[in-house]
Amino acid sequence: MPDREHAAGATVSALYSAHCGWLQSWLHRRLHDHHQAADLSHDTFLTLLARRQPVADVREPRAFLSTIARGLLVDFWRRRDIEQAWAETLAARPEETHPSPEVQLQALQALVEIDRTLQRLGARARAAFLMHKLHDMTHAAIAAELGVSERTIRGDIARAMLCFLRDAPAAGPAAADGAPS
Repeated sequence: MPDREHAAGATVSALYSAHCGWLQSWLHRRLHDHHQAADLSHDTFLTLLARRQPVADVREPRAFLSTIARGLLVDFWRRRDIEQAWAETLAARPEETHPSPEVQLQALQALVEIDRTLQRLGARARAAFLMHKLHDMTHAAIAAELGVSERTIRGDIARAMLCFLRDAPAAGPAAADGAPS
């Protein structure tokens, strides 16, 4: 392990030793679940290790750690909401129409990825994209609804589509069934 990576790991280790208990308590107050608080606390430190950026010069370690943990909390709550909506959708259908557990997991993972991509879009671009794709609204109708020009809406939708294309796996559905892509 190069010296810089070893030093970064040692610094994260020192932060962990000094602040892990505090961070778990901070997370527990928000989650009311010791196990989930411990998981997110560890995820916070794993995030630091994955960044490989020096943390030695952090002046306010608790503020630094809570900022990272807050982002992980938002992701956790968003994923929980998606999982709950998926479970409600399945519960509303007859059990014999449910997809296999593997397909259910793939669908849930796809929904989480779609949500992540949507969250990276600006509010107007997200709204325009959803109006266009889910409600089949024309650019003119979306522009009127949002109070902007059609050209702006075309640009917003194009940027949203590019964002989804960048996030799409390299191999499409054709590659999954063995067909050349």
